[in-house]
Amino acid sequence: MTHQLKHDAIELLKKLISIQSFSKEENITGDVIESFLKERGVFTFRKIHNIWAFNKHYDPKKPTVLLNSHHDTVKPNKGYTKDPFNPIVEDGKLFGLGSNDAGGCLVSLMATFLYYHDKEDLKYNVAFAASAEEEISGYNGIELIVPELGPVEFAIVGEPTQMHLAIAEKGLMVCDCVAYGKSGHAAREEGDNAIYKAIKDIQWLSTYQFPKVSPFMGPIKMSVTIIHAGSQHNVVPDRCEFTIDVRVTEQYTHEELLETIRANVGSEVTPRSMRMRSSSIPESHPIVQSGLVLGRTTYGSPTTSDQALIPVPSLKLGPGDSARSHTADEYIYLSEIEEGIDLYIQILERVIA
Repeated sequence: MTHQLKHDAIELLKKLISIQSFSKEENITGDVIESFLKERGVFTFRKIHNIWAFNKHYDPKKPTVLLNSHHDTVKPNKGYTKDPFNPIVEDGKLFGLGSNDAGGCLVSLMATFLYYHDKEDLKYNVAFAASAEEEISGYNGIELIVPELGPVEFAIVGEPTQMHLAIAEKGLMVCDCVAYGKSGHAAREEGDNAIYKAIKDIQWLSTYQFPKVSPFMGPIKMSVTIIHAGSQHNVVPDRCEFTIDVRVTEQYTHEELLETIRANVGSEVTPRSMRMRSSSIPESHPIVQSGLVLGRTTYGSPTTSDQALIPVPSLKLGPGDSARSHTADEYIYLSEIEEGIDLYIQILERVIA
């Protein structure tokens, strides 16, 4: 059975690669995923470009595990030498946009869901969701359908982790800042230079260390990534805008970090969103312990994913390597997909069967 599941998963991934599915443009890949499941006797649900389904013998009295990955992609890296929409296999590698992030994870989780779909007497219900807009943390992705899934006890989020156990993930808070001054002529002792005020704040942001450090993800990381000021060389600028990228750990809430930043800088600080929370699952959780028994290792992930928007304990786990994500000539090994399906099934077997 797993041989057929693996074959079908790889063929599905080739088809998905061949279809442009940038964030907010996932309608056709959504159709393909929906058809793939329906052809195999699965009753599906759909909201915009999100597709989800439950195991055949769903029992509302049982807890539910969610298997989730996304079918949107970023736009191709400008360094591509191959056609990003041509799924070619060379030396055991399947090339194509979204092959690694996160097509391999998506089809492997779908195969795992199909493996369990018809089984009776499971301890858990199994829900599968192929979500949209992950690459832009959009509002019409997983967040839109979480209320439709019913009570979920825990989730596996498919992202390329080399099938190791990302039991913690950094959150993200992006803040837009404005330092205000007073304009004047640069040749005279006039004005109050907003750039100098911003520099003082940026100096604090670049050197401050939050005292609490995450055992899995290390310290909070703040980076100033954009700066804009000035209109012409001889006018002292009265406004300097800059942006901070704050990578959040489980040691602090967004609100605590924002309060500390505002207390220490003179600039006006406005967060774009407080949605992308740090997420984690206890190392003692049965699904993590099951992975450890199978020789997988735990770590904390610095990158964000839909984990941040799933309000239950979640494990980030999937075939592929995050170092290949968003790169030119992206690829995943066929063997990684095959091993991923086997490991997903084995890890879940110890918990839900």
